[in-house]
Amino acid sequence: MQNNNLTVTVPQEHLDSEVLERSPVSSLRAEAIARIRNSLRPGQQQMADWQSGPLAISAVPGAGKSTGMAAAAAIAIARQYEGFAQSGSSSRRQLVVVTFTRSAAANIKAKIRKYLREDLSLPQTGFFVYTLHGLALNIASRHPDLSGLQLEYATLITPTQSHRFIRTAVEQWIANNPERYLGLLEGHQFDGEETERLRRQSVLRTEVLPELANTVIHEAKSSGISQELLQQWSQQTTDRYAILSVAAGLYEQYQNLMRSRDFIDYDDMILAALRVLENDSARRIEQNQVFAVFEDEAQDSSPLQTRLLEILASNEGDGKMGRWGDGERISPYHSTPSPQPSPTPDSALNLVRVGDPNQAINSTFTPADPIYFRQFCEECDRIQRLATMDRAGRSTRIIIEAANFALKWVNNQWSATNPQSPFPHTDNRQVPFRLQTILPVDASDPQTNANPAPVGLGLELYAPRDIFHTVELLSQRAIELFGKDPTKNSAAILVRENRQGRWLAEALAPVCKEHNITLYDVGERDRRSHVPQEILALLQFCDRPHSPDYLKAALEALVQRQLIPTQDLNALASLPEEFLYPSPLAAPQAEPVQKAAHLCRSLLRARLELPLYQLISFLALTLNYDQAELATADKLAERVNQQIASNSSMRSMLSALSEIVSSERFEPVETEDSEERYTRRGQLTIITMHKAKGLDWDYVFIPFLHENLIPGRFWVPPQSQFLGDFTLSEVARAQIRAALHGESTIPDVTQAWELAKQLKTSEEYRLLYVAMTRAKVLLWMSAAHKAPFTWSKPENLQEQAPCPVFGALKRQFPQCVVTSAMIAK
Repeated sequence: MQNNNLTVTVPQEHLDSEVLERSPVSSLRAEAIARIRNSLRPGQQQMADWQSGPLAISAVPGAGKSTGMAAAAAIAIARQYEGFAQSGSSSRRQLVVVTFTRSAAANIKAKIRKYLREDLSLPQTGFFVYTLHGLALNIASRHPDLSGLQLEYATLITPTQSHRFIRTAVEQWIANNPERYLGLLEGHQFDGEETERLRRQSVLRTEVLPELANTVIHEAKSSGISQELLQQWSQQTTDRYAILSVAAGLYEQYQNLMRSRDFIDYDDMILAALRVLENDSARRIEQNQVFAVFEDEAQDSSPLQTRLLEILASNEGDGKMGRWGDGERISPYHSTPSPQPSPTPDSALNLVRVGDPNQAINSTFTPADPIYFRQFCEECDRIQRLATMDRAGRSTRIIIEAANFALKWVNNQWSATNPQSPFPHTDNRQVPFRLQTILPVDASDPQTNANPAPVGLGLELYAPRDIFHTVELLSQRAIELFGKDPTKNSAAILVRENRQGRWLAEALAPVCKEHNITLYDVGERDRRSHVPQEILALLQFCDRPHSPDYLKAALEALVQRQLIPTQDLNALASLPEEFLYPSPLAAPQAEPVQKAAHLCRSLLRARLELPLYQLISFLALTLNYDQAELATADKLAERVNQQIASNSSMRSMLSALSEIVSSERFEPVETEDSEERYTRRGQLTIITMHKAKGLDWDYVFIPFLHENLIPGRFWVPPQSQFLGDFTLSEVARAQIRAALHGESTIPDVTQAWELAKQLKTSEEYRLLYVAMTRAKVLLWMSAAHKAPFTWSKPENLQEQAPCPVFGALKRQFPQCVVTSAMIAK
C-alpha cells in the first residue's frame, strides 16, 4: 500500500466479453447488462461486476455512489432471476439494500426500479430497500416470540438528554447512590456554602448526569455492551468519580424504566433482530430469503448494525454464521469486544458495503465511528476485495483541488501535533481522513457537464472586517449570480450551527426581497418539530412553578427563542420563589433577571386567567412563533383538546403532551416533504453543514469560518467546572471507544479527555470537507476578522482567529483570495 492508503485491488481486466462469459444470463439480457456496465465509471463498474463474497467500496464525494449501487443491484437481481429460471426453482431469494435515511432509501429504490424496467425489461421486484432500523424492525416483528418485541404494546421513543426517562433514571440513581452523588456534589473542592450547593445540585441533576446517561446509553447499547461489562471496565479505571460505574448505574436504571413501561428505542430494534438471528431455525429462515446485502453510507454504521448485516449476508449452507464464514457466534450483549478474524477469498459473506469514511460526521453525537468501515476496507484489501471510487464529476477542478489540499493538510497537521497519541494505531486508522484523492472524470465520462467550468474564480476566499461586512459581500455576490438567470442555478449558505442561520436569514431577508431572490431557512422548518416540547416545558412550569427543574426547562425554551437574555439559569432555578417573587429585603435583580422573571410571571397569570383550551395558542404567541410554527401549534392544540375532551384538566393535558413528546408521534405542519425543496433553482438556501450532506448546489457560500467553531475548542461549561477540567460524558465516551477499538488498557481521565478532543477535531474537519464538496461551480468561503464568541449574543463582536484550514487555503491558492480592490472593480 502507498501512503497508508488502501489501494484499488479489484482486478481491472473485466472486458465485456468476460462479463458475458461469467454471467449465467441470456444473450439479450447479457447485452443489456453490458450496456449498463459500460455507462458506469471504473469504480462503479467494479461494483457492477460483483457476483459473490465480501466487497468494500470506498468512494469520494460526488463519485456517484447511489447510481453505482442502483446499477449493481439491478444487475445482481437480473443474474438472480436468470439463475432461478435455469434451475427451475420456485423460491427466489431477494437482494436487501440498506441505506441511512428514508429519503435515501426512496431515491435508490426508484433508481433500481428504473434500471429493471427500462434497461433490463424485468419486473420491478426481487429486492427490498430499508433503512437499518427498518430492516431490524422487519426481522423482529416476524418473530415476536424470539425478539421479545411486541409492537402492539411497545412505544418507540428517541431518548435525549431532556427526555423524562433519562431524567427519571438520574433521580433514581441519586436516590440509590447517595454517597457517590455526594462525591460528585463536592467536586474537586467545596466550601459548603448553601447557595453553591443548590446550584451544583441543579447542574448535576439537569445537565451533567442526564448528559452522561444519554451519551453512555447510546454508546453502550449500539455496541452490545451490557451494564455488567461497563462495571467491569470501571474497575480498570482509578478516577475519583468512578465515571464508568456511575454511567453503568444510570444505564441500568434507564433499562429498568424502559422495560417497566414497554418502551423501546432504536437500539432496541437492532438488539431484537439480533436475538432472532441467534436462533438457528429463525436465522436459517431469514438468510434463505436473502442472496446478498448491499449497504450504502457504511461509514455511519454502529458495531451492532454491522453485525446484523453480516449475519444476514452470511451463507447458511455451511452451517456457519461468523463474520467471515468462520463459525464465530456472538451474543448481542457480548462480554468482550468482538475479535476480527482474517477473511478468505471464498468467504460465505455476500456483503457489499459502500461508504466514504471522510464523510463520517456523526460520530461525536451518535455511536457511529468511521474506524469500523475503515477496518472492513482493510480486511477486504487483504483478499483483493477493495475498490475505490475516486472519480467525481460534481465539482469544477479548482474546488476538487481545494478539497484534496484540505484533506492532506489536516492529516499532516494531525500527524505533526499527535506524534504520540495516547493509544496510537499501527494502521493509522485514527487520523482524521483516509488518504484518498478526488480525481476528475475522464473526457469520455457519460455524465453531462461533468467537472463543469468554474464561475468566477471557482474558489473565492474573503476576509471581511466583521460579520456585517460578511453579509454585505455575500449578498453582493448572490445578487450578481442570481441576476444573470435566477431560475437556472441553485445556491446555498452552509453554516455550522442554526443560530448563525437564523441571524443570516434576518440580515439577508431585505436584500433578497428587494432583488426577488427566494430565501429558504431550513432551520426554521426544523425548529417547528420542537413546538410540542417547548409548549410542554412552559405548561409544566405553569403547573408547578416552584419546581427548579420545570423552571429551568421553561427558561431554556425562552432563551432558545431569544425572548430573554442568556444568563446563568441554574442560579435562577435553584431558588424559584426568590427569583419569581423577590421579597422587599432581597438584593435588587439585574436587568436580564428582571426581564426573565417578568415573562415567567406573565405565564403564571395567563394560567389563572385563560381557559385551558386556549393555553397552547397563547403560549405559541408568547414564544413568537412564525406562521408555520403557529400552524403546528394549532394542530397540536386541536389534537390535545380532542384527547382530553372527556377529562379536561391540566393533569390530563400534561399527560397527553408528554405522550406526544416522548413517543415522537407528532409531525410538524409541512407544505412538502421532498429534499428537493433544499436545492430548488432560483433559491438561496440556508442550511447547516450536517444537513447538507448528500446534497449539492451550483454555488455554495461558507461564511464564519473561525477557529472557535471549526475545529472548535473543547471546553468545559463554567457551571460544571467544579467537577474538573473535563466533562464526564466525553470522558466516558472516549473510554468506551478505546475499549471497543481493542486497546489493551482503558485510558485514565486525562488521556480520555485528550482522545475526546482528537475525535472532536477530526470530525469538525471532516464536516468542513463535506461542506466544501457540496459546491459545483463556485465555492465562496470567508472568515471575518471580528465575530461573536458565541452566536447566542451575535452583537458582541471580538477578534476571532480564522479556521486553520482557511488560512492554509489562502496560502495555497493566493490567486483565489479576493481583496477589496478586486471587489471595487
